[in-house]
Amino acid sequence: MKKTEGFNFTEGELLLFDKPLYWTSFDLVHKVRNLVKKHTGEKKIKVGHAGTLDPMATGLMIICTGKFTKKINDLTIIDKSYIATLRLGQTTPSFDRESEVDAEYPTAHITEELILSVLAQFKGESQQVPPLFSAKSINGVRAYELAREGHTDIVLKAVTINIPDIQLISYANNELVISVSCTKGTYIRSLARDIGLALKSGAYLVGLHRTVAGNFKINNAYSYKEFQEILASLQPISENTVL
Repeated sequence: MKKTEGFNFTEGELLLFDKPLYWTSFDLVHKVRNLVKKHTGEKKIKVGHAGTLDPMATGLMIICTGKFTKKINDLTIIDKSYIATLRLGQTTPSFDRESEVDAEYPTAHITEELILSVLAQFKGESQQVPPLFSAKSINGVRAYELAREGHTDIVLKAVTINIPDIQLISYANNELVISVSCTKGTYIRSLARDIGLALKSGAYLVGLHRTVAGNFKINNAYSYKEFQEILASLQPISENTVL
């Protein structure tokens, strides 16, 4: 259930938000922090998030305030679930829409039967190579910084991931929609790349929506506007205030 009153942001609140497309995780935290500071009148208040989402992804983010920020490390490691949309027959250097298509591949041979067979291969524990366009550190430098400088020949070290469940939702016109439940550290962009390879084609991520994190679900999440309106109803905000 979403709270609509009785907030105690200093003692601690755990808030669920539906992050909009194109916002960074920091954007959402920053905007929520400003609302909370205005509501409480406090100049400083702790606000943090558990589990980053890329700007091109939407969906569930956990934001903690006050003393509840001590829970963030525990909340970061919980399993998460997503709805992912893949474009088959093409690839991009970043494995998603943040970079331009760099190659095209045949798709005429891809059937729903083949997709089901391939998805089954990814269920369970496996080794996954993270995308170069990521925040992974290489000798103290973020991998995405090296990638943007043209160092695209670097291959990151594979990590162990676990995908307890992966299901086909739909496939039409080279657009594949799947549901994925996975452990911390899983890159759905890398999964898209690997699915394309397993299909003897190519694939990149065109949409990602986080629906579940541990026991928390997207249908209990606030939109930013909804949360803003709730706080405004509890405490009037000056017309001259810029949020």
